[in-house]
Amino acid sequence: MSDVLSQNEIDALLKQLSEGELDMGDIEETPDVKIKEYDFSRPSKFSKEHLRTLEIIFEHFGRLLQSNLPAYLRKTIQVSVVNAEAVTYWEFSNALSNPVLLGIVSMSPLPGNIIIEIATNIGYTIVDRLLGGEGTPLVKTREYSEIELSILERILGVFIDLLKDPWSNVVEIKPRLERIETNSQYAQIISPNEMIAIITMNINIGGVEGLMNICLPYITLEKIIDKLNTKYWFSTMQTMDEQNYADAIEAIIQKAQIPVFAELGKSRITVWDFINLQVGDVIKLDQKVEEELNVYVGNMIKFKALPGSSSEQYAVKITEIIREEE
Repeated sequence: MSDVLSQNEIDALLKQLSEGELDMGDIEETPDVKIKEYDFSRPSKFSKEHLRTLEIIFEHFGRLLQSNLPAYLRKTIQVSVVNAEAVTYWEFSNALSNPVLLGIVSMSPLPGNIIIEIATNIGYTIVDRLLGGEGTPLVKTREYSEIELSILERILGVFIDLLKDPWSNVVEIKPRLERIETNSQYAQIISPNEMIAIITMNINIGGVEGLMNICLPYITLEKIIDKLNTKYWFSTMQTMDEQNYADAIEAIIQKAQIPVFAELGKSRITVWDFINLQVGDVIKLDQKVEEELNVYVGNMIKFKALPGSSSEQYAVKITEIIREEE
């Protein structure tokens, strides 16, 4: 409070100035104060704390993509959050090119929709991998075909299902893919002047890199905006005990695909007999018709079974489970 002048001190200074007793040059100049401009036409509704919490949520989402997508694409996948910023929807939509891959997603019970934009080269890489290719993007961009959009709709469904867990500490959501748009003009989900948060993520699929942008309108997050802070986030995080971790690992293992085959029998023949095999020749196996077959999981015998058929296809009926201790 010592920097504040009383009315008597102000009157004394004015008197000295009027009588010439005080030189203006002796008064220290006030240092320049940096003034931050504020645009009232586009108020910043997302604070740095909000954006940081959204980064944490989508870092979790990125880790889920890294662990789940390789099962579909059969390629190593790396996902990382690049940036989080608040802009107007016009700035976001104006930067989109055509054709573009946009997933319009509802976030029930939150109002409105969010948008997931995936880079064109990543979209074509996903299609190529799911159709058995090497995952090479197109050299020249073109419109997506109906078949390609149908394939991408399935993989986008996987993306969206993975959103539930990262958001569970803030709100329980039921995300759903409403539609896919390839023209940005048909994706006007809010007014151009509305504020949105943009989370930019980098996706690397077997060496092919591209960006994925998640557009989160303020009107969608308005009801839970107070919960988007790290203090609330960490206070509501549930600690997972060993059993929960075991259940999570078991759930992931259950989705793994493993080879299973039944061995009809074995036989030994000479090289001469092998060279002279003809169509119609019979090779006698060491297995009798009524004996049980060995069923392998990977390279381990796990079951005994009897041969048969089901719906005009060969099949086996499990008769015994081989335990490890046996």
